[in-house]
Amino acid sequence: MKTEDVVSHPRHYTQHPSGVECIDVVESMTFNVGNAVKYLWRAGLKTEDKVQDLSKAVWYLNREIQRLSR
Repeated sequence: MKTEDVVSHPRHYTQHPSGVECIDVVESMTFNVGNAVKYLWRAGLKTEDKVQDLSKAVWYLNREIQRLSR
């Protein structure tokens, strides 16, 4: 049985059906946009509460919109 690497590669980081790890996609984005994508990417994988994950994504998107609107 393979032990989960809860620091570098926890299960919810590597469960996306594409097989791609989220960090490989978001590293080139701004902090807020990357975090929004992270929550969208892993919605429902870390916990079963997809609404909470989607709400966090919206929060980061709104923060980025505010930052760009200054």
